[in-house]
Amino acid sequence: MPGLIGKKIGMTSVFSADGKNLPCTVIEVGPCVVTQVKTVEKDGYEAVQLGFQDKKEKHTTKPEQGHFKKAGVTPKRHLVEFKQQGTYKAGDVITVDYFNGEVYVDVIGTSKGKGFQGVVRRHGFKGVGEATLGQSDRQRHPGSIGACSYPAKVFKGTRMAGQMGSERVTVQNLEVIKLIPEHNLMLVKGSVPGAKGSIVVIQK
Repeated sequence: MPGLIGKKIGMTSVFSADGKNLPCTVIEVGPCVVTQVKTVEKDGYEAVQLGFQDKKEKHTTKPEQGHFKKAGVTPKRHLVEFKQQGTYKAGDVITVDYFNGEVYVDVIGTSKGKGFQGVVRRHGFKGVGEATLGQSDRQRHPGSIGACSYPAKVFKGTRMAGQMGSERVTVQNLEVIKLIPEHNLMLVKGSVPGAKGSIVVIQK
């Protein structure tokens, strides 16, 4: 199993051994509970399903209640499946100690949503024309998006205005600065996608 589920707490900074001030993100990692173990014989592939954060039973659907009851665990708010690497069984609890000895991790999260944005903000376009040429409404427009006669269409992937943010983002090779097992915390160097309190997946 390559990773665990966590929650982004926020950002801070710590001093390294040589006196450098390092910006870092604090992540609450686990404890995660194994809610299901999938096998090739029964499910066609091997995987481990982990649950994170307790949820009230009155907010849990009947099928979910049966799923958690079969695993012998309390209802969980977030479920994530990982390809199996190791021997786990339903009900096992995995904490931040799982990352002991790890120097780098990958963190997957959902970036902050920015709504509908134009090409200048979304793609870094410079804009069209100069303000001195008497143009009042063209400075932040995209300009030409394709030829009219041939191929007489707009190619897929053409950078235009649209929804920005609120998408799955993976940040690779973040350095693990410190683990605090008594509080289930991990400090990683640099930033992590998402707002404070958002759910992230941490992978080896």
